[in-house]
Amino acid sequence: MSNSLQVITQITNESMRLAHEKATFLSTIDRQYDDSYAKKGGKIGSQLRVRKPNQYEVTTTSRAMNAQDQDEGYETITLASQYHVDMHFTSDELTLSIDKLSERYIDPAMAVLISRVEGDALASLTKDVYNVTGTAGTGLGASGDLAAFTNARARINQGLAPSANRSLQLDSVQMGGVVNGSKALFHPNQQVETAFVEGYYGRAMGSKWYENERILTHTVGSDVTVNTSASAAVTDGGSNITMNGADGNINEGDVFTVAGVFACHPETKASLGYLQQFVATAASTGAVTVSPPTYLTGAKKNVCSSSGADLATTDFNGKTMTFVGAASTSYRQALMYHKEAFAFVTADLPIMDDAHKCQRLTQDGISLRVWQASDIVNDRLLMRIDLLWGVSAIRPAWASRLIGSAVA
Repeated sequence: MSNSLQVITQITNESMRLAHEKATFLSTIDRQYDDSYAKKGGKIGSQLRVRKPNQYEVTTTSRAMNAQDQDEGYETITLASQYHVDMHFTSDELTLSIDKLSERYIDPAMAVLISRVEGDALASLTKDVYNVTGTAGTGLGASGDLAAFTNARARINQGLAPSANRSLQLDSVQMGGVVNGSKALFHPNQQVETAFVEGYYGRAMGSKWYENERILTHTVGSDVTVNTSASAAVTDGGSNITMNGADGNINEGDVFTVAGVFACHPETKASLGYLQQFVATAASTGAVTVSPPTYLTGAKKNVCSSSGADLATTDFNGKTMTFVGAASTSYRQALMYHKEAFAFVTADLPIMDDAHKCQRLTQDGISLRVWQASDIVNDRLLMRIDLLWGVSAIRPAWASRLIGSAVA
């Protein structure tokens, strides 16, 4: 192998190693690699469909068989984000050892690339989560009150997420508030030592805790004093709720409840005792598009009355919509989730026909491409590191935001 190829191989391997090291959030969610993109003649376009599990109803009123159709459903992930970091070297700089090259160039390049991907992915996915716990305006863990965390755990449990592989992302200010507020509570000796020496908890509430300064700061819409229309136009399985007249100026990611519309257990269909939360999937001043869809009956039923009875579409008409947070106010949004709540997908970028020094590497569901080319005009070597990616909330019921103090 020529020296130039050895150098680019070392750079590619080092870039992938650093990508894993710096991926605080991406390392905790489902990472999928689709090799359809790597096969000539096998391209599938810019979208990947991920299969969702079937849901069924239990027959209790008859001995007769009630065969049900298969309705797995799919979640679409769009691979539309190509992020890259670009640099150049002189001939002398290429003679550096891989350690020095990494320290001076590759490490800072991968730090900014992964930070941007993680930040955008985390913000996008958090906005897709409709469960929110905590009290807007009150710091997480203030005065030792950990209800936001225990309630988030409960919401994920009620969504039927497995108990393993759960994580919590919160920033260092929130972590500090929790550590200080709960210092008088019982903790295992190892956790107390970590909290005192390092200033953070490593594991609690069934989740592994991570400090991440990239968590979403969400600003609530400017008008959230809203009722549904006298004809809210809700349908069984639909994703639209019409607000009253010109009421409402809400932002994507705003979360609200509708009076009288309760959440129900995914399997038993019994009321869970609290109002179902909906998230706006786009900014709106009229009909708001929401997640989850409003399933009123059948195997996918997710809303009901306080007693668990089926709702009619008219039960959404002329009802108060109560939003989480105050209008035009920003809040930092911590996130608790199961690994398979979210999917992060990468795909191979092409090796150009005229590229003499271009390599791809795939590891643990992440595909990176490193491409070098000479700049004869300026006697330099140009290099870029690329990542083609997309994310989706495959099972948003397996996640919960935690809201706390307002951001000034």
